[in-house]
Amino acid sequence: MKFTSGFWKVRDEITPLYAVEYAGSRIDGGELTVYAPGKSIKSRGDILNLGMLTIRITSPMEDVLKISVSHFEGQADQGPLTAVSECSPRVSIVESKEDIVFQTGRTKAVIDKRPDSWGIRFYDGDRELTSTGFKNMAYMKNRENGKCYMVEQLALDVGEYVYGMGERFTPFVKNGQIVEMWNEDGGTASEIAYKNIPFYMTNKGYGVLVGDPGDISYEVASEKVERVQFSLEGERLDYYIINGHTPKGTIKKYTELTGKPSLPPAWSFGLWLTTSFTTDYDEGTTSGFIDGMAERDIPLQVFHFDCFWMEGYEWCNFTWDANTFPDPVGMLKRYHEKGLKICVWINPYIAQKSSLFKEGMEKGYLIRKKNGAVWQTDMWQAGMGVVDFTNPDAAAWYQEKLKILLDMGVDCFKTDFGERIPVKDIAYHDGSDPVRMHNYYTYLYNKTVFDLLERERGKGEAVLFARSAAAGGQKFPVHWGGDCSASYPSMAETLRSGLSLACSGFGFWSHDIGGFESTATADVYKRWCQFGLLSSHSRLHGSSSYRVPWLFDEEACDVLRKFAKLKCSLMPYLYGQAAEAHEEGIPVMRPMFMEFPEDRACETLDRQYMLGDSLLVAPVFKESGEVEYYVPDGKWVNLLSEQLIEGGRWRKETFDYYNLPVLVKHNSILAVGSCDSRTDYDFCDGVTFWLSVFEDGGIGETSVTDLKGRVVMNVKAVREADVIRLYVEGGNGNFSYRILGGQEVKVSMVPVIR
Repeated sequence: MKFTSGFWKVRDEITPLYAVEYAGSRIDGGELTVYAPGKSIKSRGDILNLGMLTIRITSPMEDVLKISVSHFEGQADQGPLTAVSECSPRVSIVESKEDIVFQTGRTKAVIDKRPDSWGIRFYDGDRELTSTGFKNMAYMKNRENGKCYMVEQLALDVGEYVYGMGERFTPFVKNGQIVEMWNEDGGTASEIAYKNIPFYMTNKGYGVLVGDPGDISYEVASEKVERVQFSLEGERLDYYIINGHTPKGTIKKYTELTGKPSLPPAWSFGLWLTTSFTTDYDEGTTSGFIDGMAERDIPLQVFHFDCFWMEGYEWCNFTWDANTFPDPVGMLKRYHEKGLKICVWINPYIAQKSSLFKEGMEKGYLIRKKNGAVWQTDMWQAGMGVVDFTNPDAAAWYQEKLKILLDMGVDCFKTDFGERIPVKDIAYHDGSDPVRMHNYYTYLYNKTVFDLLERERGKGEAVLFARSAAAGGQKFPVHWGGDCSASYPSMAETLRSGLSLACSGFGFWSHDIGGFESTATADVYKRWCQFGLLSSHSRLHGSSSYRVPWLFDEEACDVLRKFAKLKCSLMPYLYGQAAEAHEEGIPVMRPMFMEFPEDRACETLDRQYMLGDSLLVAPVFKESGEVEYYVPDGKWVNLLSEQLIEGGRWRKETFDYYNLPVLVKHNSILAVGSCDSRTDYDFCDGVTFWLSVFEDGGIGETSVTDLKGRVVMNVKAVREADVIRLYVEGGNGNFSYRILGGQEVKVSMVPVIR
């Protein structure tokens, strides 16, 4: 939202109250309160008829500063607010004649006390990160409609780029964009997003979280090109300066604050196949798909039933359509015997025709208007209501219905929708502010389902396929990218969105292989299969047509088979990266600048990514098979061709459907498994350690986990002259090694004594 017209002029309808000058402070334990009036005080009379902003600075954890800016503090706060962890770190507050320094860890806020010199500067040690100053922090009142807004503008340095803010399909670098934090179902081809996360990070290595799930508006180097502005309606604004010193460190710190991603089960990393959305299917159809994949030796691990497993007009009643699936328990048992896990589609909407509508209405489990009537709409399903998850009894009721499905043999849920949440004339059970609940609703929705899965299946066995999210939603993986189209531009915008989501703390992410809308050409489908199987999670899904490969061409079967088997064999490596995402918050798929923060060429790259810390992937987005990509410094090896590649430069190559740039970073140990048909096997048994290019003095380390994510093998390699010394600790002794890239080097095994 813009409040000014150029540098000098405020918009005609806006009355601003800027923080202009320091006017006093208070220290209460670890809290610093600063007062900043709306004009410079030259005499006693200047304090009359004048508004003032109150700024409170605290620290919820080391190297994190919380800044609370308020105008009137007498209004009741309905909630909800973004949930954060607090651990009461040691802080230092030192006051001098000219300033006050609030410090936690290496991170400082320096408040300027001098007359006519208002400002707060934020530092990492002696390095300035950002600042607020003249005409930045403000309270704005719109005289035409009476609405009031809190506003902050934080400085951008020369060459500073902004990333994140959720899963965004617009350009990866957010400079110059207007970004609205409002979850909507808008597909992947606009600025509308399913997952709005009010957190951004920059290439300077810090991040900023606004601690409100409401309707926040960002002007990212747009209203003021030197600033990131964020604003929201109301009398208070809370934001956090999160300083992890590097991009990866900041993501780690952010997820410490808002929650680490749970570790999904290893089976969820396998290939998922769905019925698609509006296609015509029954058990004969689904069995044909499953058997067809087996006949073609294409590893399949999860089968998903989309909406029409339930009868139309009754979404959701959580009851199998008896006409289409007369024996669901027997069917699920038969599919389990084939080694499959089962997922079914759900959402939080209850159609009026559903048998659950009357029950939910009578018990007060559906969102109501202020007059007590159930809020209803005909959009999506006739007369549908929405479950009120602020009511604990409603959440338990919803879980009770899903538990029946789990008892039948369902293993997980696709938690679709959660964006179409009303805000006008709404009264939640717990009194929550409807505007804040619009985005936050999906947090409660996915938490309700995830908690049920953990309770019934155990920790480490719970997984969702979720579309919408709010801050903290990374705790309930996995999320997928929504309704993309079957084209190369949509494939590219999908990748951009995944990289933005990675910058927002989400460790696991997927997308619809082949595109959701329309039907891809065989060419696009095969290229998307490569990309999809080199993502953390992989699902074939569409809207009005099936996504089994033989409907495209026979070569599509071969391509899908190759990359599905490749992913299975990479599971010792991938699951180790997943465990890191769970423990440290570092996403499995990550943008190049996050892994190579010192390489300026990586700062804007959005058509390639790192899959974990050792694999560079550059999907092909052209029918010609041509791909142009950047390789950071060092000697890299193409995993598929074992071609040795010199980094520090751009490359332009052409690939067939069986190849693409999948490069192993220098000084890496890639743990490759012995199984290419499943993703949930003993990663230690028969593991092969692929040794990339090790320069003299080069050191590489890796670990192998079990199916619970616990480290059971530690491996280290050290290059000394023409010998690589390999240290292996743990495991069952059944391992081997392989030299990549044609290196003429010997390997010496060094016993490790525990």
